[in-house]
Amino acid sequence: MNTFLKRLLIILAVVAVGLFLYSHFVEDIFSKRLSPKDAVKFELNDTRLQVQYNRPFKKGREIFGALVPYDKVWRTGANEATTFSTNKNLLVDGKSLPLGTYTLWTVPKDSTWIVYFNTKEYPWGVDEKMQPMREPEFDLIEVEVPVINLDNTVEQFTIAFDNTTDNLKLTMAWDHTKIEVPMEVSMVQPE
Repeated sequence: MNTFLKRLLIILAVVAVGLFLYSHFVEDIFSKRLSPKDAVKFELNDTRLQVQYNRPFKKGREIFGALVPYDKVWRTGANEATTFSTNKNLLVDGKSLPLGTYTLWTVPKDSTWIVYFNTKEYPWGVDEKMQPMREPEFDLIEVEVPVINLDNTVEQFTIAFDNTTDNLKLTMAWDHTKIEVPMEVSMVQPE
């Protein structure tokens, strides 16, 4: 066997061992996630918004007030912290949100939710004690929005953008609950 083939086989073996070790110790890249990653984007003219999050399933469980307790900070999804990115300055329910990337945190309540846009990026949504990693001193804005009760069941947690009436909203829905966070592009943009 020539030297080139020997080196190629050694490199392929090292790559295979590296993938196996990464999969075993860091993230199982060969099995399906229980709460799959997803990204939702909104583009209109030169405005680009994006949310990256993980989508847990209901699986017959009671969600709000049980699995996701009322009046406590929730990482707004599963696994990694949910991120929101904008390339434009926004008004979120009338409050200024500069362009950038934020983590989204929520406090679900029976009739309203509080939504936080936090300037710190966190590698994961909860710590080793399963407590949300959010640090309140990095909250840039908070808005409180009403809960919309749904007749149908949303099986998998879903974040979306709704602009059907030219009134942009960031929506979150799961089980029989939905919220809408009003957004608009700010007239004040960086030069």
